[in-house]
Amino acid sequence: MLIGDGDEVTVGTPTVAGAKIVATAQGEGKDKKIIVLKYKPKVRYRKKTGHRQLYSRLVIDKIVKPGAKEEKPVKKAPRRRKVKSDGSGNVE
Repeated sequence: MLIGDGDEVTVGTPTVAGAKIVATAQGEGKDKKIIVLKYKPKVRYRKKTGHRQLYSRLVIDKIVKPGAKEEKPVKKAPRRRKVKSDGSGNVE
């Protein structure tokens, strides 16, 4: 919708074409429970149910302006486990 970088401001109509958002997923969770109550008078009908909405938590890392080169994150190699040895050939 709007990108501001110091003195330079870009306004979209309704969005800025070519802009990208880089985000990191932090996991999933559930929202607070919402109680849904159905009731019909004079017929002894009552129905109580609950609902918890699922959501994904995101952290915005950066907003890339249109035409700017996007830096791809460098993936780190997985760490290798260190093997302990007492010199006798037995590995713990």
